[in-house]
Amino acid sequence: MRKNFDTIHTILHFTGLILVILGFLLLLPLIFVFLYREPADGLKTVYAFVIPSLAALALGFLLNRLFREGHTYTLRAVLICSVSWTVCSAVGALPFVLGAGVNYLDAYFETMSGFTTTGFTIFSNLDGMPASLLFWRGLTQWLGGLGILGFFLATGFKGKNAHALYSAESHKISVDRPVPGLYNTVKILWSIYIGFTAVIFFGLLAAGMPAFEGLCHSLSVLATGGFSPHDASIGYYRLNGYSHYILIEYIVIIGMFLGGINFLVHYQVFTGRLSNLFRRAEMKYWWGIVALATGIILLEIYFKSGRGNGYSLLAPGSWKGLEENFRITIFQVTSILTTTGFITRDIGSPFFGQTARLLFLLLMFVGGCVGSTSGGFKIYRVVILRHLLGREMFRLRAPREAISTVVIDGTPVDINEIQRVSGIFFAWIALILLGGIITALLSAYGSLASISGMLSAVSNIGPCYIPSAEIAQLNPLIKLVYIFGMLAGRLEILPVLMMLNLRAWSY
Repeated sequence: MRKNFDTIHTILHFTGLILVILGFLLLLPLIFVFLYREPADGLKTVYAFVIPSLAALALGFLLNRLFREGHTYTLRAVLICSVSWTVCSAVGALPFVLGAGVNYLDAYFETMSGFTTTGFTIFSNLDGMPASLLFWRGLTQWLGGLGILGFFLATGFKGKNAHALYSAESHKISVDRPVPGLYNTVKILWSIYIGFTAVIFFGLLAAGMPAFEGLCHSLSVLATGGFSPHDASIGYYRLNGYSHYILIEYIVIIGMFLGGINFLVHYQVFTGRLSNLFRRAEMKYWWGIVALATGIILLEIYFKSGRGNGYSLLAPGSWKGLEENFRITIFQVTSILTTTGFITRDIGSPFFGQTARLLFLLLMFVGGCVGSTSGGFKIYRVVILRHLLGREMFRLRAPREAISTVVIDGTPVDINEIQRVSGIFFAWIALILLGGIITALLSAYGSLASISGMLSAVSNIGPCYIPSAEIAQLNPLIKLVYIFGMLAGRLEILPVLMMLNLRAWSY
């Protein structure tokens, strides 16, 4: 019984600390409230942020003072992680309720989508939404990119339990740290993250994007989140005749690539080890998947060019058509693989054929690299499963006494890692199927659209084959299932399952 209370005390203590930080962050959008004269609307948007901020600060200080900090071993850290993300989303939803007048479930859906960098939006008429709320949407994604607890550690927390908290939120695969020491690692990762965000922002400004829109997009691009201040996403700039919309699209492609690659690789490149962009198995698969998917979709477009969306290599201006199709395809492949979710063409539009639509589902599942801001199952886990299959084939033809291990990049993979990957793979598939069945039962969508909706939620991607304008009309139970899927996918399922396991709270 004492252990049970110790667990609850520790979880609530750390949740309080995180709520205090969230309370201060909720004040940042006030800059845009006054900059864009939103107080002219009767101070509605001022209250939309001040009230949740005061509530978070008060509750946070109360929890932190009333409950003591206990020892945080792995299980408790996992519970702190799950509870923190759930509570932060619950409080972070209040500005949308108070400022935009949406119901709480939709606001919670949007906020969970933001913090988990899913980009699954339930809002429409974004172009008319107050700037402060649009900035808050983007900020939730930027904070969620490297993780809420990661930001908590980066802001200066140096308690005895920091290592457990960092391990609970980071991707559940053993990867090298760039330098010795947790705080040096966190400092380096966040420095790279902030630096890339600034580069993307100034790049978008140079391409002619308005400053506020550039800020919102830069917060979402590197975080591979996909929230945009426009309903048409990045396609807005082409549709509205921006002269440098092509440059904008290429800058976003580069930004999504940066977010989808392991940040350890970024550090290695900065320290002169450029070959690591191509040398490791995960990076080889990364480039191979991008090239193969892009090539297959371009071939499909070419062979179906007579349907009006392709090009002929022999026709006048064919290279312009080739560039356009390449740009549209590489943009969408990168956006889906990195689970960013920006679009220049709707993935369900006639531009993309049936082959492309199936490939997009596969890319949604695979996701980006370990140690990146991307969601999905992760390429490294796919590499492990592929080598595991190869090992089983070897064992069928090798002598019984032969030793066979899974070796990646010259290093044997621990059997516990293989078992963990196998378990997560099963849970991932089961959760997607369950969500797809619930969607099909409670809606009029077909099997492909129903599966794509839950796959999009669990893989933290956003776009799916359910029209975005119809997401808000989904059955409330479907929305709850997608909220669960978004959190489970971002935290890689096991922490969320443990939060629902009552026995875990007694350890």
